[in-house]
Amino acid sequence: MRTVIFDLDGTLADTSGDLIDAANGCFRQMGAGDLLCPSGDAATAMHGARAMLRLGLSRIGRAGDEAEVERQYPVFLDLYEAQLTRHSHLYDGAEQVVEDLKSAGYRVGVCTNKPARMARVLLIHFGVFEAFGALVGADTLPVRKPDPEPLRETVRRAGGDPAQSLLVGDTITDRKTASAAGVPSVLVTFSPAGRSVAALEPDALIDHFDELPARVQELIG
Repeated sequence: MRTVIFDLDGTLADTSGDLIDAANGCFRQMGAGDLLCPSGDAATAMHGARAMLRLGLSRIGRAGDEAEVERQYPVFLDLYEAQLTRHSHLYDGAEQVVEDLKSAGYRVGVCTNKPARMARVLLIHFGVFEAFGALVGADTLPVRKPDPEPLRETVRRAGGDPAQSLLVGDTITDRKTASAAGVPSVLVTFSPAGRSVAALEPDALIDHFDELPARVQELIG
């Protein structure tokens, strides 16, 4: 069964505002104030909590302070979970393309490096949780992306064949995950990283979800 797997943050949804708010909450508790900019640092947010914490700490002369990153990580998770739906929203066409792919006979799922419970809350909030056949988060398996196993497991849980799948994402993590799994990757250009993802040389780029069904057809039939 042919399967299309989606990343969540920066792919299906713009979650950068809530992610940055939570990271800034950590910095405020440290007495450093807001160190990240909701617009200028949105691309870093798509690389996860630790990336944002590292960036903020570097701005107060604490680059490389991994001990502080790890101390702040659980604080970040608590702050983020308390308000993860405040600013986040689906990208234009996301809900429709999932339904279009299902109508065309594809299985669909979500593979994210966000904790599964948080991803579930977001997808329910967006009204699309039931549209997906599977959800695998950062804590579902002992490994996370770019290890290929979360992608393969998402495909299996969706009822598909890992050999006949592809991953839709927005970062180098997604590109590496698909490559490690030996399947095509499609990267979106409407995430905070924009068209810079072209440098990652994915199998396809899309500027809007309207373009995805055709690219899927070309890549996995």
